[in-house]
Amino acid sequence: MAVQLQRKLFTTDEYHQMIQVGVFHEDDRLELIEGEIAEMSPISPKHAGCVNRLADLFYDRLRRRAIVAVQNPVRVSQRSEPQPDLALLRPRPTYYGNLHPAPEDVLLIVEVSDTSAEFDREVKMSMYAKAGIAESWLVPLADEWVEVYREPSPLGYKSMRRAVSGESVAPLAFPDVLLDVSEIIG
Repeated sequence: MAVQLQRKLFTTDEYHQMIQVGVFHEDDRLELIEGEIAEMSPISPKHAGCVNRLADLFYDRLRRRAIVAVQNPVRVSQRSEPQPDLALLRPRPTYYGNLHPAPEDVLLIVEVSDTSAEFDREVKMSMYAKAGIAESWLVPLADEWVEVYREPSPLGYKSMRRAVSGESVAPLAFPDVLLDVSEIIG
């Protein structure tokens, strides 16, 4: 006779309570994904370099037009609070110092993946689409392209475009900010 285990799915509030009481440390590399606490992959130098380069490009080109958040939490639902590699957020005087941004605050999410491209593509892109985030990019470093996801729906993004070196991409919210894929990949 097989025993069926019941899994406990956590809410973002429960997750934060566990951090407050010391079950997890706020510096632990964890994300809450669909109610499950997931340990994040270690960051390779190539991954870190790509994130740093993207942040630098966006800081330079979006000065005061958006907040560039690097590896900070975004509360996408009651059961999900990922830490995307980069998010462009609507400006707020508090710089989100009093609450984590919600989907309506997000102008673009970028996930850079060294080893987690499949998970990011299948789980995170779907989660962002369901939350109504207008646009997400996936940068799978092994493939050296940028996947641009748009038109969110409850079933996932309706549109996905792959841009390769020599092609440009621009966030929907900032069509004047063109980035060549080679600038992103390095």
